[in-house]
Amino acid sequence: MYVPPSFVPPHPELLYQCIERYGFATLVSQQGGDLLASHLPMLLERADGGHGELIGHLAGPNPQAAFQGGEPVLAIFHGPHTYVSPSWYETDRAVPTWNYVAVHVRGRIRVEQDEERRLADLARLVTHYESSREQPWSIAAAPRDYLVQLARAIVAFRVEIESLEGSWKLSQNHPVARRLAVIARLESLGTDDATEIARLMREMLDSNG
Repeated sequence: MYVPPSFVPPHPELLYQCIERYGFATLVSQQGGDLLASHLPMLLERADGGHGELIGHLAGPNPQAAFQGGEPVLAIFHGPHTYVSPSWYETDRAVPTWNYVAVHVRGRIRVEQDEERRLADLARLVTHYESSREQPWSIAAAPRDYLVQLARAIVAFRVEIESLEGSWKLSQNHPVARRLAVIARLESLGTDDATEIARLMREMLDSNG
């Protein structure tokens, strides 16, 4: 990932927080000379003294699921993003751009062969994404034989994380007055992404004093 110095996240913890908040990722790998990509939810498992692992699974018939184990992969986590108009800067020396947050995770695949561990990882994934609901659904509500059948139809895996990098492109290359003007415009739009980018821009300004 190309990340100009202005857009390097100020703290590594932000990378992990982005993965946990925006867990729907693009998994990229190379097999047989072809680049393959799948879009799937993933779950971060942190580790003391290391980068941790990503937990995920693919449908068995997916060609990308033919992992032998140990293959290098790239997982891309897309945070909020929004268009920024040059008219918001109140200057004629500006061009259109896009503000966004993204994290790239590189690591190696480990295929989970044990059926009970596959079921346990599925349960953890469900618990995580159901946690914000008023009445969370539990995987325990499904019949055991159905869950076993499901687990056998997928390829469950973990990505042993080797490196993380991110881009926090939030207008840091502009003076504070322009950044505040962009924040105000984004907040007035009222869309989820625009509101979130505005919040992150304010946090960046606050952290820099």
